[in-house]
Amino acid sequence: MTALLLRDLKLSIRAGGGALIGVLFFLTVVAVIPFGVGPDLALLARIGPAIVWIGALLAALLGLDRLFQAERDDGALDLMLMQETPLVLTVLVKCLAHWLATSLPLVIASPLLGLFMNMSEKAIGATMLTLLVGTPAITLIGAVGAAVAVALPRGGLLVSILVLPLTIPVLIFGVSATYAAVEGPSPFLPPFMILIALTLFFAVIGPAAAALALRNTSD
Repeated sequence: MTALLLRDLKLSIRAGGGALIGVLFFLTVVAVIPFGVGPDLALLARIGPAIVWIGALLAALLGLDRLFQAERDDGALDLMLMQETPLVLTVLVKCLAHWLATSLPLVIASPLLGLFMNMSEKAIGATMLTLLVGTPAITLIGAVGAAVAVALPRGGLLVSILVLPLTIPVLIFGVSATYAAVEGPSPFLPPFMILIALTLFFAVIGPAAAALALRNTSD
């Protein structure tokens, strides 16, 4: 499992820049918002957490179609299906590697982008914390879409179409928790705990569903 994790991290970094591409896309999405909204700093601070979350969600979808594609192309997927290690654990490790290579840099870059949106220190901290908890759920949901579309020649768009509606609850509770921490009067803990619950739920359901889809695809 450790060897698989290190291998996937190396492949993610080498394949098109990996983390750098996601961060640049994240930066682009957030940076163009002030040009469209205008120079109203109060408005930017108010919508900042939602914009950062939307940018992170879209950037996290990048590269999901390649989660199992390399193994499908070189035949390693067949070896994963035949090995003694449960396929669910293999999928979980690949999801962890994808999150470390693509989503964790987004979490690290979010404070800088929060400054672009004139967000307060409290808002930046809450946004970073909710992204840290919520982005693993996006990767785990994306693994299911990637497994379904792995056998298709152009499955990248299909993965986004399949995954995006399922990530809406993560976006809703992530933004709700951030606004609750900054503005109130709603408490921060309930939406944040629901966000944690979503991540834990998809940590169980996502790899199992992706493993089932991969086995059906190979058949």
